[in-house]
Amino acid sequence: MDPTIRERKATIRREALARRDAMAEDSRIEASLAVCDAVAAHVAASPAIVSGFLPIRSEIDIRPLMTAFADRGAQLCVPAIVEGELQFRQLLRGAALEPQGFGTFAPGAEAAVLDPELMLIPLAAFDGSGGRVGYGRGYYDRAIARLRQKGLDPVLVGVAFACQEVDAVPMDAHDVRLGMIATEAGIIRPSG
Repeated sequence: MDPTIRERKATIRREALARRDAMAEDSRIEASLAVCDAVAAHVAASPAIVSGFLPIRSEIDIRPLMTAFADRGAQLCVPAIVEGELQFRQLLRGAALEPQGFGTFAPGAEAAVLDPELMLIPLAAFDGSGGRVGYGRGYYDRAIARLRQKGLDPVLVGVAFACQEVDAVPMDAHDVRLGMIATEAGIIRPSG
């Protein structure tokens, strides 16, 4: 990665996360519910396999949306970090979860590994053209690249709070743009 891009992304990440952290808890809850409703309404088809995530720190909480997809018949999975890469493990009600680092949890090694058709992706920051800043390790970019190498083309939906939007995200060659971004302010469908 270009060091200049890395530094710019680090600054964008730090500032956007500070804005997110500054949101009142009740505002985060209401905004999370609004995003869940908006995505459920905009994704009319029922994908067979949906990857989501369990929220950390002040991150958006999409568990109601994951439940809505499960109620439509989708299998759910969440990322587990295995040897420095994401593995999407099936999430079943009542299954034990293991710490993954970063304060998040995932099903254990006995869980089925799934290839998601729809990926709900957490964002540190984003722009209107589908650029995203994650937490700086490139996990999602590499996981999406591996899925595409298998001939799969998952629908990529970034989910975040509106306060995390920035004017422009610097992009490296390996960075993957999102097809849709959902915030409490509405749905963004990048054209580029």
